[in-house]
Amino acid sequence: MLVVKVGGGEGNAIDPVLDDVADLWHAGRRWVLVHGGSARTNEVATALGHPPEFVTSVSGYTSRRTDRQTAIIFTMVYAGEVNKLVVEGLQARGVNAVGLSGVDGRLLEGPRKRAIRVVRNGRRLVLRDDYTGTVEHVNVGLLRLLLEAGYAPVLCPPAISTEHEIINVDGDRAAAAVAAALGADTLVLLTGAPGLLRRTDDPNSLVPRLGRADIEAAIEHYARGRMRLKLLAAREALDGGVRHVIIAASAAERPVQAALRGDGTTITR
Repeated sequence: MLVVKVGGGEGNAIDPVLDDVADLWHAGRRWVLVHGGSARTNEVATALGHPPEFVTSVSGYTSRRTDRQTAIIFTMVYAGEVNKLVVEGLQARGVNAVGLSGVDGRLLEGPRKRAIRVVRNGRRLVLRDDYTGTVEHVNVGLLRLLLEAGYAPVLCPPAISTEHEIINVDGDRAAAAVAAALGADTLVLLTGAPGLLRRTDDPNSLVPRLGRADIEAAIEHYARGRMRLKLLAAREALDGGVRHVIIAASAAERPVQAALRGDGTTITR
C-alpha cells in the first residue's frame, strides 16, 4: 500500500502527479492520495475579506491561524473546489476516484486545541478561539471499504474534532496518520522543493538519505518553513510502522515513480 501527499502551496504541480498515480492504478498499484490547497485558500480568503494569518508556535512551527470563519473558508476550498478538481482529473484519466474530507465518515478525527501558544514580535501569547488539532484516529474501515470496491480515495483536511467540530489539521501529518493506520510500506510527500536541502537556496545541497535518528537534528539545524513539518510527519509515519518516507518534487516528470526510484530524500527507520 502506498500513500501519496501532494502539497497545495506555491511551486507544486498537480497534473504530473495525477498522470503518475493514474498509471500506477492502471498497473495494479493501489494507493491513497492526500492533497493540500493552501495557496488557493489564501486567494479565496483574501477575496472574501478574511485574509490569511500565520502564527509561529513556541516550538518554532509556522501554521495557519484558524478561527471559525477561516475554518469555514478552508473547508470550502479544500473539500469543495480543490478536492473535486482532483477527482475530476483522475476520472478523466480513467480512475474511479472518490473525494472525501476528514470530516466525512469521521475519516480523520482528533482533539481540538482550545488555545495555542505563539510567539509574536518576540512576545509569547496565548490565542483562543482556535480551530486546529491533530489527527489521532483514522477511519481505516471506510478507506478499506472503498479500496476493496475498486475506488481510489482522494483525501484532504479538515478533520473532525472529538466534539464534532471542523478543525484544520496539517496535511502532511494527516497523510502520515493515514499511512500508519493502513500499514502502508511507503509514504511519498510531494512538494515544491526537490527534497530536504541543507541550504534552502541551493538545490545541490539535497540530502538523499536520512535516518529516523537524524530527523531531530535536521529540524533543529537546517530544515526551514514547511519542511520542518514534513520531517515531523515523516517521524510520526515511521514511528507508526511505515518503512519509508520520501520527500520529493511534485513538478518532476513521473514524480511518484521518480521518488520510488530514489529521487528526493528517503527517510527510513
